[in-house]
Amino acid sequence: MKNKLTPALILALLLAASVSCYKKEVGAQAAALGNTVLYLKYNVHAVTHKHDITASYANWTNPPEGHTVIPINTAITIEPWRKGFAFKVNKDGRVVYVDVDESNAKMSGLDYAKLITQPTPVALEQFSEIDRQGIAQAKPLVGMTKAGVTAALGYPAKHRTPSLEANEWTYWQSRFTTLVVEFDSQGKVKNIRR
Repeated sequence: MKNKLTPALILALLLAASVSCYKKEVGAQAAALGNTVLYLKYNVHAVTHKHDITASYANWTNPPEGHTVIPINTAITIEPWRKGFAFKVNKDGRVVYVDVDESNAKMSGLDYAKLITQPTPVALEQFSEIDRQGIAQAKPLVGMTKAGVTAALGYPAKHRTPSLEANEWTYWQSRFTTLVVEFDSQGKVKNIRR
């Protein structure tokens, strides 16, 4: 008896091949970035589990256990990872695995890696005193600018904050709780709701 290629089987094979090609392409791009020293544009909030450090495009700005912050201007190199990307902290060799759910993030893992890094350190003197305090404490403070909040907490997840022009930004504190930062008409923090 011969195996017949049904339309459903052909479609499944084509889909598997295209996913495989996409993963190889993203892996190759991440590997190419891995040869370049980059600097974090924002604090990266992460969670330390036994031997792994994980982060998310949704930020997890205050998880209940294991919260750690990889500070703005940390020198890193990008590494490929199946759920988004990983980066190695050049100073101490720690690897942080960044989970990027492309449907909610509205971007690929590689695009998110490009969003949160740049080739030179951030000039912290461009920020106001209150912004620098919030960045150092990795939390929002009343009076901070939108740029300061982004540097302190990271880029807000697009599925809850589709535009940085909005006057309310929602961050995930953990997988189940959120933090909302409200801005006034001048783009400064006026209220923080947990």
